[in-house]
Amino acid sequence: MAARSSKDANRGLHGYEQALQAAACIRSSGFTPQVAITLGSGLDEVVGRLHEQARIPYKRIPHFPGTTVQGHGGTLHLGHWKNVPVAILEGRVHCYEGHAPSSVVFPVRVLALAGVQTFVLTCAAGGIASQSKPGGFMLFSDHLHLQGVNPLVGIHDPRWGAQFVDLTEAYDTGLRRTARKAARKLHLPCFEGVYASLLGPTYETPAEIRALKGMGADAVGMSTVPEVMAARQLKRRVLAIATISNRAAGLAGKPLSHEEVLVAGRTASRHLADLLDEVLPELGEGK
Repeated sequence: MAARSSKDANRGLHGYEQALQAAACIRSSGFTPQVAITLGSGLDEVVGRLHEQARIPYKRIPHFPGTTVQGHGGTLHLGHWKNVPVAILEGRVHCYEGHAPSSVVFPVRVLALAGVQTFVLTCAAGGIASQSKPGGFMLFSDHLHLQGVNPLVGIHDPRWGAQFVDLTEAYDTGLRRTARKAARKLHLPCFEGVYASLLGPTYETPAEIRALKGMGADAVGMSTVPEVMAARQLKRRVLAIATISNRAAGLAGKPLSHEEVLVAGRTASRHLADLLDEVLPELGEGK
């Protein structure tokens, strides 16, 4: 068997051609989404607000990576929310599951090719800042990428965009303003802060949390930032929202668990749906 070239090895199973095939599968539904929402752990109640046109299990989309984590359902929902064509990713994949970075960002790249212009990325996070209380929300104003892997590493394919991506304004100022206004209207606890993205799957130690706080982190998690990098490379707008599921290690006064994250996510899911209900009309075409 002939050895693959370094170019082929780098692009692997989740390169541009594979993304085109996956995007064509989504477009075959006859639906073109403008906004995509990625749901984090336990936040699947948001799906109920969507007037669905199609529901596609990830396993039916060519080359789409499958989820393995409890609370990540593994279904793509297509439909309208407040007359905005929306795609909802019910669950994501993570590097800590053993996925390559290119696999982790593949759904974002596919949806961008399918027509999405704005990404709303949600996640569960541990609260570090004093205002990060369980059940509240944090809008990403910036991030610390500490996973040790970057989805843009490798032989550059210019079809994805620039090789060197400016992340000075990774999180769209206008979208953040809209989300802040909506949270105030709904009287939801919400603040802007810096998200630290670590590899996981272990939770951080108290010493690590103290270090992260010293670096300027307000919340910590194991996802989202790779997807932001891929979306910004494609020049898509990004709004990222963390649900504060618990106080971080050493601040909670008790051991951390994924079950706690899921319970907090389910509790906050309705409030997140209410928030998106206010935000989405401002994200449609021409806004």
